[in-house]
Amino acid sequence: MRKSLFQKAKVFPWITNVTLYGCLFAGGDLVHQYLAHPDHIDWRHTRHVAIVALSFHGNFNYFWLRALERQFPGRSLGMVLRKLVLDQSFASPLATSVFYTGVSFLEGKEEIFEDWRAKFFNTYKTGLMYWPFMQFLNFVLMPLYLRTAFMGCSAFLWATFLCFSRQNGDGTAAVALAWIMAPKKRLLTRKTNEEK
Repeated sequence: MRKSLFQKAKVFPWITNVTLYGCLFAGGDLVHQYLAHPDHIDWRHTRHVAIVALSFHGNFNYFWLRALERQFPGRSLGMVLRKLVLDQSFASPLATSVFYTGVSFLEGKEEIFEDWRAKFFNTYKTGLMYWPFMQFLNFVLMPLYLRTAFMGCSAFLWATFLCFSRQNGDGTAAVALAWIMAPKKRLLTRKTNEEK
């Protein structure tokens, strides 16, 4: 099956990469929802996240990564660093902005920039702790035809964080980590109460 996916990615790189990216991004929203409230999944929210991921993120990243490779070909340290700087200074802020405003727009919020104003800067700073490392691996290890798919795999975790941040957090990693640790503490407390 893996060989078949790689062959399809070579033959149909755009549709394979964009679809995989969108599905993984939406999957990140599902994981967030399951962790936040396992008794209720908001499929409308997942649909909104999927629409933003398929219509913008997947397509943008597909063409952006190809443009970077055309402008700075190769895997030498200098070329990879140029790609990283451009990616983090242009693509990352744009993608984060589109996520916050796009999902707010699809949800019909009157003020679509509210989440963006409140959380963008913190989210961008948090992204600087995650994306440069993932993109470094992407630029060094992955062939061009699989780079958007690799980003989709990385974006699965990132989308889980973004969806948490949009609904419960402030865009910082500290709040997200505290939230992740809270269910474990509640489970430990519940187990000790049951044992008594």
